[in-house]
Amino acid sequence: MRLRRTLPVVAGLALLAGCAPTQSAPAGAGADDKTGTVRVWLFDEASRAPKEAAVKDAIAEFKAAHQGVEVDVQWVPVEGRADKFSGAFNDPANAPDVAEFGNTDVSNYAATGALADLTGDLASWSKGKDLIPTVVDTAKSGGKTYGLPWYTGVRALYYRTDVFTELGLKPPTTLAELTDDARRIRAAKPDLYGISVGGKYTYAMLPFLWANGGELAQESDGKWKSTVTGEQARSGVTQYADLLKDDICPPAQCANLTGTQSVTAFAGGKAGMTVGGDFNRKAVDQGAVKGKYAVVPIPGTTAGSVAPAFAGGNLLGVFNASKHRGLALEFIELLGGAKYQEKMYTAMGNLPTLSSVQQKLAANDPFLKPFVDTLKAGTKFVPATPAWSKIDSQNVLPTAVQQIATGGKDPAAALTDAAAAMDKAFG
Repeated sequence: MRLRRTLPVVAGLALLAGCAPTQSAPAGAGADDKTGTVRVWLFDEASRAPKEAAVKDAIAEFKAAHQGVEVDVQWVPVEGRADKFSGAFNDPANAPDVAEFGNTDVSNYAATGALADLTGDLASWSKGKDLIPTVVDTAKSGGKTYGLPWYTGVRALYYRTDVFTELGLKPPTTLAELTDDARRIRAAKPDLYGISVGGKYTYAMLPFLWANGGELAQESDGKWKSTVTGEQARSGVTQYADLLKDDICPPAQCANLTGTQSVTAFAGGKAGMTVGGDFNRKAVDQGAVKGKYAVVPIPGTTAGSVAPAFAGGNLLGVFNASKHRGLALEFIELLGGAKYQEKMYTAMGNLPTLSSVQQKLAANDPFLKPFVDTLKAGTKFVPATPAWSKIDSQNVLPTAVQQIATGGKDPAAALTDAAAAMDKAFG
């Protein structure tokens, strides 16, 4: 999911790495009542009013088309979602009909049996073919699709146009050029980080790993095994960790930076570049660099290529215990349809998952182009297994990056330890 919020969000998704839920009872069987109250759980936001207004419009439209139907929305704090969802998994009678959840939580939630399989429903939905395939993949677990992708979030390279102009720099076209530009900025302006990135900013590191040809893990016969010790993965992680150096972003200040903190440093005028999401726009525009920055895709290892980005985002799903399955499905198709994806972009800056809506918005808003181009170039996702939440919560990869950046361990040793921890979690 995306660690978003002006964090308030990263999502970052991003995003919302889930906690593995437990379930002590069967998911429960639902029904298909055509009247009554459809219960909806949506994530609260740092500034909820615009989102709530768009949702209220959708509810009014839905109720007008369904006499005798009410829609009750509960706003769920992201930080408390684990307990909230675990309660619903264990007590189907208190489960909602519809829920918003992050795509990094899908495997955890699907394992409980509490979510409805929407594979066939999305395939027959009139807008289904307009959904971006790589984004739909983030809603899958075990070959089944458990949510309608409501919005997605990818990251690109923010850079200071005034600094680049002053130093005669052009936006980097390769990761090697990015590193060189960052070093030149720091040398010319020692009060700035060449690029603000952090040891705890996994979603900035992953494009480096993937661009170098590495992968996090591979699945064989239903079992996952870490691949971060491979030469290509090691090259990518090392290339990222090399940004956390005194001549770019000193480890004393940057080794513990998260994604939110990295973007905040850029927004505050303390860095020449950063890796940020489409969802960070408002935060950056509220900072010191408003009007003095631009965005390009994170480059790959060869000129003209785009590094694969992590496809964060949130989904709308239906609980198996719902007594209003048909109404629940209709509501998520309305809220996740073209009209309300566009409204949500206007309200919250959420990047739509429908290709046609993306293209329409990008044509009228040049800021979106690098993010849409990044999606077109191809995104990647974390291993679709409940074990990922454990790996993420244990900071396995950030620890390796920090060890490499500070010289605590060489890359091979740090990633060998990381691989062992990942494989233990995979089981």
